[in-house]
Amino acid sequence: MTPTSFVQALAAIQLPNVFNPYADTCPVHDRADAVLVRRRSLRTLLSAAQELGIDTVWMGRDLGYRGGRRTGLALTDEVRLARFSDVYPGATAAKSTLGPAVAERTATEIWAILAQLDLPPLLWNVFPFHPHEPGQPFTNRKFTAAELKVADELNRQLLSWLGIRRIIAIGQDAAHYAGQFGVKVECVRHPSYGGVTEFRDGIRRLYGLKQPLVPQVAMQASLL
Repeated sequence: MTPTSFVQALAAIQLPNVFNPYADTCPVHDRADAVLVRRRSLRTLLSAAQELGIDTVWMGRDLGYRGGRRTGLALTDEVRLARFSDVYPGATAAKSTLGPAVAERTATEIWAILAQLDLPPLLWNVFPFHPHEPGQPFTNRKFTAAELKVADELNRQLLSWLGIRRIIAIGQDAAHYAGQFGVKVECVRHPSYGGVTEFRDGIRRLYGLKQPLVPQVAMQASLL
């Protein structure tokens, strides 16, 4: 497997009520070259992860409409793109949408802690696409079991190719899924829905950090 072949395999997947940022163009927010930009961002991230020797994955559930749907990067919103190459040297991440950068609460928490780590994890999701309610592209929903099967083998290939030894599951959905890969799995509370303090405490404990940085970036008030 190579970063290019992996991204191509992701781009080939099409499912109803699922936005694939490596194949689909949002008619409301995307630039004309959005798909190419998001493919390049992920491809260079995977190359950087290999070069850095990253052996840990932080695994969320799926892409959200304010974050990964727009960036093509798990647990990463547009506000964080300016810092992407600082955390992942060699990676190139660019904005693929029109208008101002949009922030996401989960990404804000994740990236506040990444700044404290000597070696970052690979950020990934159980389901690497954005599932949404029928006819409502700017909503979030949990993927179905049938949808997950489509991506299951690609997840396995990715973890094997990078030689991942540990998965830090962000939330119970990711923890239940990650147990099948035969690597060490540790779980922290997802920062959404009142879990911010427990998430910070969990990551601090796993990494032996001082109190994690409190994100200072203000959330964009308007919802998409």
